[in-house]
Amino acid sequence: MRLFHTSDWHLGQNLHGQERDFEHACFLTWLLARLASDHPDVLLIAGDIFDTVNPPVKAQERLYDFIVSAHEQHPELTIVMIAGNHDSGSRIELPAPLMRRLRTHALGRVLWLDDGQLDAERLLIPLPDATGNIAAWCLALPFLRPAEVTGAHLGDDYLRGIGHVHERLIEAANAKRKPGQALVAISHAHMAGGSVSEDSERSLIIGNAEALPASLFGPSLSYVALGHLHKPQRVNSEDRIRYCGSPIPLSFSEISYPHQILDVQLEGETLVSVTPRLIPRAVNLQRVGPAPLAEILAQLADLPNIDLLADIQRQPWLEVRVTLDEPQPDLRQQIETALQGKSVRLVRISAEYAGNGSRAGDEDASRLIELDQLTPQELFSRAWQENYGSEADEQTLKDFAVLLQEVQQEGEQP
Repeated sequence: MRLFHTSDWHLGQNLHGQERDFEHACFLTWLLARLASDHPDVLLIAGDIFDTVNPPVKAQERLYDFIVSAHEQHPELTIVMIAGNHDSGSRIELPAPLMRRLRTHALGRVLWLDDGQLDAERLLIPLPDATGNIAAWCLALPFLRPAEVTGAHLGDDYLRGIGHVHERLIEAANAKRKPGQALVAISHAHMAGGSVSEDSERSLIIGNAEALPASLFGPSLSYVALGHLHKPQRVNSEDRIRYCGSPIPLSFSEISYPHQILDVQLEGETLVSVTPRLIPRAVNLQRVGPAPLAEILAQLADLPNIDLLADIQRQPWLEVRVTLDEPQPDLRQQIETALQGKSVRLVRISAEYAGNGSRAGDEDASRLIELDQLTPQELFSRAWQENYGSEADEQTLKDFAVLLQEVQQEGEQP
């Protein structure tokens, strides 16, 4: 059996106010071509399909057009997609009855039966091979929100609730499968030890409670397709537990990431190989600096001029990072003037100030922080420090995390 593993599309994402639809369209066109040429049996999409719980119409059209096109060109393909922490679970599941006609399974939530047992049946997806026989079972684990895994029957311990879901689902899968059938999990979670991007991944739960142990995925699982972290990586150096990463750089901190999908080969229950398939980058992200303003202006002057015959949608996105000794009221004007006629699109200017005579890069250099650089948790911590003169304790941060989750879920109903 052959599977393609992808995740973290973030359809509808804006980069500092600039939409990324062209880049997503290029990726989906490339993915369709790979599906047509390589004929995998299964496509796994491991969450954060959309960038927000209420994605723009164009982003939803991209997803559904892709699913229809994939089914038309490859009717035997099975698609399994789950909700991530950026998604609305109910929105992902809303068209599920229609999508099943296209051999697409959409799972956004875990549900519990009246007797308090996990409804495992809906989370177990049969995966047929090219002959139509069930070669594997997929254990679909969408992002598990605290409200879904805690409560009257489960207690208040979030990590224990997550562990309970994994145990019950793996137990049900082992009872259902026949000899020779593999178990493949698809999950959207932050595993312990995972490498996080600087400014593009929303924290799942404040504190270390979000970091799940790899032991949740026992040895009976042949492969675990993870989503959430945008940098491709193994978990605990295990080939069978993988983040494939995002298909495009979602922030300037991800410029150096090798964006890819993973091509997974199974023979029966045995994992044979996991091969990265690099995704062509439709639009580059480019950084200039940090450096003093005079050096920055010189570097901008050396950038290539606009090619009138080139596609303007492929011009790189540009971030300029300037080191200043004192405020420059006309900083943006100077930079924009230097960029006139250049083949880049400026999306962000970051200013760093050398404090108390220090140079940029020194530990005591102060930095001008823009609001879009801070997570809600960081803003809360800064406000608490400013108002009360001390750092917020762990319980306060956990209470804020719960409130933040509730706010982010307010718009989940389509």
